[in-house]
Amino acid sequence: MRFLFLAGAALLLSAPARAQRPAAMPATPPAAPEVTAHASRMHTLTLRLRPGQDVRQQLAALVQQQHLRAAAVLTCVGSLTQVTLRLANQEGPTVYRGHFEIVSLVGTLAESGSHLHLSVADSTGRTIGGHLLDGNVVYTTAELVLGVLDDVAFEREVDPTFGYRELAVRPAVPAPAKASHKSPKGKK
Repeated sequence: MRFLFLAGAALLLSAPARAQRPAAMPATPPAAPEVTAHASRMHTLTLRLRPGQDVRQQLAALVQQQHLRAAAVLTCVGSLTQVTLRLANQEGPTVYRGHFEIVSLVGTLAESGSHLHLSVADSTGRTIGGHLLDGNVVYTTAELVLGVLDDVAFEREVDPTFGYRELAVRPAVPAPAKASHKSPKGKK
């Protein structure tokens, strides 16, 4: 038996190397769609959420208040007493109660729509994650740094592949200049 194994191995090693391809696979893969990237300058916003505040609701309010057209979560640390996520391939929310450490919060933010994922760990280190929904309540703190992209705008468009509103990145259109309401010199 050992001899047969060694003989088989020797035959494999001495045979010329050939690429094996399943019969149904084409010789060259189909061309991938062209990837378009948009460069942008960035500035940051830093904030701290306090006990009892809802992470998603506070971020949504900040996006509206600051008129953010394109931003990303650069980092987030903190703790929660309630976690509400939409888990992978699930329709509705899943709610967890207890004490959780924020392991990561990532995603894109814009007035046109945001897409955020949260990962948290419980007291045993077990980690769960999914889509951030309303209902993520701060325990002691949530410290965030957001990167605001100055030269692009995020939009959400329905992708026909699955029917979800997915990210579309566009060059930013400059905001119109605000009219000055100053009275002419010497007149009141």
